[in-house]
Amino acid sequence: MIFVGVDWAEAHHDICVLDEAGTFLAKKRIPDTLAGVAELHEILGQLAKEPSEVLVGIEKDRGLIVTALVGAGYRVWALNPMSAARYRERHVTSGSKSDPGDAKVLAELIRTDRHNHRPLAGDSVEAEAIKVLARAHQSAIWSRQRETNALRNALKDFYPGALDAFGTDLDSRDALAILQIAPTPAPIPSS
Repeated sequence: MIFVGVDWAEAHHDICVLDEAGTFLAKKRIPDTLAGVAELHEILGQLAKEPSEVLVGIEKDRGLIVTALVGAGYRVWALNPMSAARYRERHVTSGSKSDPGDAKVLAELIRTDRHNHRPLAGDSVEAEAIKVLARAHQSAIWSRQRETNALRNALKDFYPGALDAFGTDLDSRDALAILQIAPTPAPIPSS
């Protein structure tokens, strides 16, 4: 059994691999690319006979690295960043934070306290597609809300009566149809 901590970052990931006694087996920084994933698989393939012997802790539940880890058959725990931070505070007295140090903390957390956390379940292709659609749907709703707020602010300055007329239904079909044909306000001449 080996325990892997992956400190996730946008461009690279720091990896720490420990054995059951907590001894360092490997540490490395890999890029967030397919080549980086291949490097990680090579390292882990030299240290474990079967994918089921690889237990991974990471503070993320999606993305290239997580998909690759789960797809390879490793057991993965997507750890809450607050849990990892509390664990770091218990074991690092200096309070200093570093990417390699965080990778070790994640490996240690999985080695000693994994029973207190839920492993990530591998999702089907359909479940992954639903996640992508759900995120896109959420983004669309948030974008619509930002645009509605911008419209409300513009109306407050130029057509305050429209706010009285439409209330909170600024994104309704009727409100948008009327506002689309309303004349553009002329700038107020300065005196």
